[in-house]
Amino acid sequence: MITMHGTTMIFLAAMPLLFALMNAVIPLQIGARDVAFPFLNSLGFWTFFFGGLLLNISWFAGAVPDAGWTSYVPLAGPSYNDTHGVDYYVLGLQIAGIGTLLGGINFMATIINMRAPGMTFMRMPMFTWAIFITSALIVFAFPVLTVGLVALMFDRLFGANFFETGAGGNGVLWEHIFWVFGHPEVYILILPAFGVISEIVSTFSRKRLFGYSSMVFATVLIAFLGFMVWAHHMFTTGLGPVANGLFSIATMLIAVPTGIKIFNWLFTLWGGSIRFTTASLFGIGFIPTFVMGGVTGVMLASAPADFQYHDSYFVVAHFHYVIVGGLIFGIFAGLHYWWPKMFGRMLNEGIGKITFWTFFIGFHLTFFVQHFLGLLGMPRRVFTYLPHQGFDTMNLISSIGAFLMGIGTIAFLINIFITWAKPRNAAADAWEDGRTLEWTIPSPPPEYNFKQTPLVRGYDAWWKEKMDGNTEMTPAEPVGPIHMPSNSILPLIMSIGLFIAGFGFMYDHLAVTICGLAVTFICMFLRSVYDDHGYHIEPEDQDKGVQA
Repeated sequence: MITMHGTTMIFLAAMPLLFALMNAVIPLQIGARDVAFPFLNSLGFWTFFFGGLLLNISWFAGAVPDAGWTSYVPLAGPSYNDTHGVDYYVLGLQIAGIGTLLGGINFMATIINMRAPGMTFMRMPMFTWAIFITSALIVFAFPVLTVGLVALMFDRLFGANFFETGAGGNGVLWEHIFWVFGHPEVYILILPAFGVISEIVSTFSRKRLFGYSSMVFATVLIAFLGFMVWAHHMFTTGLGPVANGLFSIATMLIAVPTGIKIFNWLFTLWGGSIRFTTASLFGIGFIPTFVMGGVTGVMLASAPADFQYHDSYFVVAHFHYVIVGGLIFGIFAGLHYWWPKMFGRMLNEGIGKITFWTFFIGFHLTFFVQHFLGLLGMPRRVFTYLPHQGFDTMNLISSIGAFLMGIGTIAFLINIFITWAKPRNAAADAWEDGRTLEWTIPSPPPEYNFKQTPLVRGYDAWWKEKMDGNTEMTPAEPVGPIHMPSNSILPLIMSIGLFIAGFGFMYDHLAVTICGLAVTFICMFLRSVYDDHGYHIEPEDQDKGVQA
């Protein structure tokens, strides 16, 4: 349960929610009609979906991954783990990782090549900047995980000795490979949330984001330093004082660009005309919550102190303050903020505020006390503990908080169902104070996004036009037919081929493996020879608001 919880939440819950927001918002924010490679986008989704499906079939196969979400060797190796549980982990994450990698490449290409005329890099919205840096992190970090998973697969399926210490392998090598991916992964998750908060704080303060340039460079610096700190997860493996000291310093350095972001958000709020919508409550609640997670991160960055905190509930508390208090608050904020743009319906603000307060209070009840449980010595990765050790009361408080978080999530789902019954009547500029290009087109957007590509004349392009007294964006092109890509079933079939091949590898059926890979390669060949002409939407049809 602990292994599948960690693996699912990181790879199969947080990542797809972020990619959903990226797909919905990025083309709109940069004035594009679609992503750069729609076929690749579809293939990314389906490989991700079938990778996740393969991982979760392990529940029904009676062989569930059980070596922790980090899958440390030798516990994950064939000597200690001879069921197929870890095989499902290895192959499921490899296939899902292909989808994530394709998405990262796609969004990098989209943001570099498809910005509207006049939108220079230093005029891009902060959310677009965050996704651009996140995509670069994905492109550099996920291949490292793939290499590690392939090596572990060779150990398990073919008797290789990458990590088998008894046969000359190195168990600590897996930790290095995993965390060279794993720490940038934390920033792959949190940087999009930073982007969301920047948009929301600015919109609901009715102010330009304070220190935009410093925010951009702080984001770049966080991403760069994120690759320099992986061994702070390994202070207790005996790397020695020099390595521990260097990684401690590098870890503490990340507090500098992060602090720049925190103060810029506070200065944006300072003196602003703040509206306390559900989205802005989640955005404002994010700031102190993430600061608390960051402060415990600086504590863990001290190698001697980390010897005491390591593998205790203090680390669990820190990690969840960053990922739940940071990422999930950011996702809730983004969903409430862009919901009218995505679906044309405003979420109910009353139920939204119930969602915020139950989730916010429940979150702090759940994880705040876990810092003290860790300092008292409660170990992590232990499913039960003896009574009368001083853990009972705080664990009860933690459980009550978790139920409150559950109530908040249920309230959000109820809000969606109630909203779904309402007509699509959200205004184009749903919050009336929109600053970026997505608020210039109807809600929900038509299939082609923009009838005419807009001309961007400055940062906060839509706000600038409104301040100049304009009621719509200046177009950068005349009205004409719009070319759209054709639909294709090939990405689905290619992903099913990889799914089948995964089973063949796992259960040592060569014929099944070859059949699955053949399906994938045939689809790749068909795609390469098939000339995708797409189709045109004519100007007279554009006025009818053709919906995707």
